[in-house]
Amino acid sequence: MDPSLLHLSAAGVSLVLDCRGTGLPSVAHWGAALDDEQITPDLLTAVAPQPIGFSVDGEVRVSLVPEQSSGWLGTPGLAGHRDGRGWATAFQVTGIDRDARTVRITATDPEAGLDLAIDLELHPAGVLRTRAALTSTAPGVYWLEHLTVFLPVPERVAELLDFTGHHLRERQPQRTAFTHGLRVRENRTGRTGYDSAYLLCAGTSDVGNRAGEVWALHTAFSGGARSIAERTYHGWSALGGGELLLPGEVSLGEGETYQTPWLYAVYSDAGLDGVSDRFHQHLRGRPQHPATPRPVVVNTWEAVYFDHDLGRLTELAEAAAAIGAERFVLDDGWFGSRRDDTSGLGDWFVSPEVWPDGLGPLVDVVRGLGLEFGLWVEPEMINPDSDLARKHPDWIMATGARLPRPARHQQVLDLANPDAFAYILGRLDALLTEYDIAYLKWDHNRDLVEAGHPGSGRAGVHDQTRAVYRLLDELRLRHPGVEIESCSSGGGRVDLEILERTDRVWASDCIDAHERVMIQRWTSLLIPLELIGSHIGAPLCHTTHRSLPLSMRAGTAIWGHLGIEWDLTRASPGEIADLSAWVALYKDLRELLHTGTLVHADLADPAFHLTGVVSRDRSDALYAMIATSSSASYPPGTVGLPGLDPDRTYHVRPQPPGDVADGNAAAWGAELPWCTPQGVHLFGRTLGTVGLRLPVLFPDRVLLVRVTADSGPEKVTE
Repeated sequence: MDPSLLHLSAAGVSLVLDCRGTGLPSVAHWGAALDDEQITPDLLTAVAPQPIGFSVDGEVRVSLVPEQSSGWLGTPGLAGHRDGRGWATAFQVTGIDRDARTVRITATDPEAGLDLAIDLELHPAGVLRTRAALTSTAPGVYWLEHLTVFLPVPERVAELLDFTGHHLRERQPQRTAFTHGLRVRENRTGRTGYDSAYLLCAGTSDVGNRAGEVWALHTAFSGGARSIAERTYHGWSALGGGELLLPGEVSLGEGETYQTPWLYAVYSDAGLDGVSDRFHQHLRGRPQHPATPRPVVVNTWEAVYFDHDLGRLTELAEAAAAIGAERFVLDDGWFGSRRDDTSGLGDWFVSPEVWPDGLGPLVDVVRGLGLEFGLWVEPEMINPDSDLARKHPDWIMATGARLPRPARHQQVLDLANPDAFAYILGRLDALLTEYDIAYLKWDHNRDLVEAGHPGSGRAGVHDQTRAVYRLLDELRLRHPGVEIESCSSGGGRVDLEILERTDRVWASDCIDAHERVMIQRWTSLLIPLELIGSHIGAPLCHTTHRSLPLSMRAGTAIWGHLGIEWDLTRASPGEIADLSAWVALYKDLRELLHTGTLVHADLADPAFHLTGVVSRDRSDALYAMIATSSSASYPPGTVGLPGLDPDRTYHVRPQPPGDVADGNAAAWGAELPWCTPQGVHLFGRTLGTVGLRLPVLFPDRVLLVRVTADSGPEKVTE
């Protein structure tokens, strides 16, 4: 292969870099795998644009960090200046180091006084990640506005899919045509955000759950971020991403370096399920990925709120143990003056008013019942009505003398201040040392508005985000056995960089199963089920006041890391028995759910959703047929079961306790023929193409279907 062409390949994906000349490399191909012998200079000649236009004479090569000096007049990869100079760069490559799956490109521009390094890694699951680092090499200050890495996509992409949402309704999909011009999704909330692009996907016109080509990009950062899709009349379409920097937020003195967040990129020729499968395999291959079964959680929030009482919580813990729970989490209200949400944040000392003997008696009860103990914290925030705020008002983020407007009665603690950082680290370390705590629910309940460093007033979201990462890293170093959940008013901080330091994300504060169907479906496009907190709530939902049967609440919640947020001491004996059966099912199936391949069907009927998990060897599967509204078809049509081995025969039957949903066949006086304990035996090819008849269901009902490979030598004749 020509040495000026670099080829990375893994899992059916190829990345080809054009390294001809002395300028920054460009991407010649990112997509379906190519063989080395296919990658020749003639490949570049075949796809090179005709050199016409008016920006510069000759070919305009658009690099990973596009520069105007090449003739490119679209969005620049680098924007900044040195007192008004050095705003245009012409980087020259000084080195290219590579191994089987990584490339590092180094370059310099002596006139601008800048060095640039670009890293690319193609991981075994076909996940590409890239980032850039900029170093100032000249005297004075270089004021950085943005540094963005771009990956081109083919002209045949026709649509964009990204996400929007709000508190209690996170990650809602939106599809638009990929037209000429610039589409920029900016997040300025100081956390990942409810309405971040999340995954920015460019796809062919036939993209669905199981079909079409998709190129997807995730900007892995928990502060301000930008995700970009650009299409020009010069035959260039690309996805890009990076950190969104506030004015004056990053200035580089001589010898100082700024590094971008990682961008994670995936190509799939198997639709959106192919995207999620690559991401899930990649995340499951990390050394820090949870290796133990995900324990059933009981969280106290929607059971007791701020009403903490040892006797009442003991009863709740006993009820949790009785239904098979494995972890008990004490939520907000255990510290300082925190009897409601107006005071106490920052005072991370156990409240002597509520817990005169400390948390020890409750921890002893919980551990004595065989449960792990977990605790809620919100270390990045501070109530003005707190001892800490009265002692250290200079630790509250502000642009100067003026405090930002409060949100939820709280402000933001400036963790970039070494003293504030040391205080929070010390208090959390002391709690984890004193008590047998296995889990922290780490919350973050407000946006960062006018988040500056007090004193200087300089913008501080970048510094705050990096400080939070350092805080989590240090706590994990000191207490490696403690698991941490990323919660941010629900699903406000869900990204792959926070997941480098945490063990699950809280998808939403809304545990209404009707809403959770879509929230969990789209959260799982990036995040595997075992990392998504999913709880069974009370019959009347706290956030929507929707009332749903247990079969729907539990039948939806098992598609994640299962928890319960319900005052079990008030549940009826029948509800406790049914809940215990669902917990037992989750325990029986969590290995399948948390290691298998997530699949979805494309249904013409918008009333129904079908999701499933198929084991990697395709011997076992669980599917959920979910009705979220009434169907226009009566009875409904059929649905194929995706992901099975076409040449194996399978036993298909309803899965107890999700085999009887209100509104299924029994309610109408006539059984659906296949929906019996005996079920049917069919080839995987038949199940995937002909499928199964959907049941008649009331809205907001779920029916579980178990599919296992026949083990005997006999084949079913079709």
